[in-house]
Amino acid sequence: MILAAGRGERMRPLTDTLPKPLLRAGNQMLIEYHLHNLAQAGFLEIIINHAYLGHMIEAALGDGQRYSVHITYSKETSVLETAGGIANALPLLTNGAANQPFLVVNADIYVQMDYATLLPALKRLHSTPENDLAHLILVDNPPHHPAGDFFLANDRITTSGHATLTYSGIGAYHPILFNQVTPGVATKLSPLLRHAISAKKVTGEYFSGTWMDIGTPERLQWLDKQFSDKK
Repeated sequence: MILAAGRGERMRPLTDTLPKPLLRAGNQMLIEYHLHNLAQAGFLEIIINHAYLGHMIEAALGDGQRYSVHITYSKETSVLETAGGIANALPLLTNGAANQPFLVVNADIYVQMDYATLLPALKRLHSTPENDLAHLILVDNPPHHPAGDFFLANDRITTSGHATLTYSGIGAYHPILFNQVTPGVATKLSPLLRHAISAKKVTGEYFSGTWMDIGTPERLQWLDKQFSDKK
């Protein structure tokens, strides 16, 4: 699933007339980098949620054929937050028994990651949901988020330790994590994760490669310049 329902307030005025995932860096829209990388890794069924100017996302990406994937859209009529948006899309994301884990990626990040490296985590979540409900990718704390989010100890996420890391916006989840979320109700992801972390049911790994949260026009301009400099 690609999370693309945000309003992108910090990106204004760029997002006044265009949804944030469709902003361009280099010769592609931000969301296109994810679609190409997901297809290359073998993730061919993609769910994209949208709310603000969602019709523009559908018009731009279509059914995904030109990216060698199949896109299904999860439309939201009100702001559902991250966990609410995922819970709303669960009928599209998992199987009838609701025991098939899935990958979630924020649309507003740029990352040079091989998503296929998450396949073992997805298989583990499927086989032992009694032990683990989520697997998060953590990165170094960026300048705009120096406090970080979580700690990593022996491949397990904790809320205390010696050095914080930042949640990248990339994670594998088991549907059970969202059992208490009412579809259609705005629900944040962080409280669900912290509850699962306290139960020692969240694993993680550190990613040292290129990652960037495209949260402001200045960061988008910087990323675009990196592509221009490589030409």
